[in-house]
Amino acid sequence: MKIVVLAGGISTEREVSLVSGTGVCRALRKNGHRAILVDLFLGLEQVPADLDTLFDAPDGLCADVRVRAQAPDLEAVRRSRPDQSPSHIGPHVLEVCAAADIVFLGLHGMDGEDGRIQAALDLLGVPYTGSGHLASAAAMDKAVAKRLMDAADIPTPKWRLLEYGPEEAESLAAELPMPCVVKTIGGGSSLGVYLPEDRAQLRTALNEVLGFGGKVLAEERIYGRELTVAVLGDQWLPAVETVPAGKEFDYAAKYQAGAAVETCPAQVPPEVMEAAGDLALRVHRCLGLEVYSRTDMILDESGKLWVLEANSLPGMTPTSFVPKEAAAVGISYEQLCQRIVDLSMQIKRRG
Repeated sequence: MKIVVLAGGISTEREVSLVSGTGVCRALRKNGHRAILVDLFLGLEQVPADLDTLFDAPDGLCADVRVRAQAPDLEAVRRSRPDQSPSHIGPHVLEVCAAADIVFLGLHGMDGEDGRIQAALDLLGVPYTGSGHLASAAAMDKAVAKRLMDAADIPTPKWRLLEYGPEEAESLAAELPMPCVVKTIGGGSSLGVYLPEDRAQLRTALNEVLGFGGKVLAEERIYGRELTVAVLGDQWLPAVETVPAGKEFDYAAKYQAGAAVETCPAQVPPEVMEAAGDLALRVHRCLGLEVYSRTDMILDESGKLWVLEANSLPGMTPTSFVPKEAAAVGISYEQLCQRIVDLSMQIKRRG
């Protein structure tokens, strides 16, 4: 098949997406597909008259990429695009996607996980991997996802949606229950997430998080073991437990070697593993997700599981959770990528 792996974009998770997309593209080419990597934001400055020939480009247009310890400089990325268009979709992107049999979405964060590119591809009639636009938007907006989980009696920490200006941060810091977590409603890769330990840190967090957007989620902090569980098709995969080498599991800890200890399968009793898997499936279905997803949760000291959030387009980097969980049940990286394509094609044919 001709496959466009769409990655990059202009979100804070741009580098993570490019590493995911590169791995997926090369895996699909190993599987015999004519796959190419296309950056959603930068696009392709020049394309051949016969777009079909583009799918035979050496190494699928992949480049050597890595995730650095700091989030990317998005202003520098914007300046690097020659056309300087305000569009988040780069030159020839939609044209090339329309020439593909399916688009593999390797995007993370804004424009990728929030349903917008899914809606654009739906209008073009182009099949793509993963969940549809509505479910993607619901999972990406943490407040919407919380409301849906509350309605379905899925255990999730108490929360409050905040809309405020910098001048109100001081009063909010004095009244919010502690301990708490402060996070942007649409972030990922632990960017825009703060774990204040006192009210001075809470005040700082409330000011800094506004840099990610005007809507903020304040959530009860649950202490315990950090588990993440993937769903593939209609089955859950073995949970991973993460223990950061440092104090917090932040952006650097997620993507830098040695910054966290990840155990897969997690060393928990069988009944806890099954409960975590069943809970991830409930979340997947509650939010209307399709093909694959990943749910992050906390196992507290009493043995209760609490859902933090779900990811509709989980990372596919070499250090990402979903490939590790798949490997634990004998599914190789190449087989995982193929399974995602196959399941997605079945869904699009039905709908």
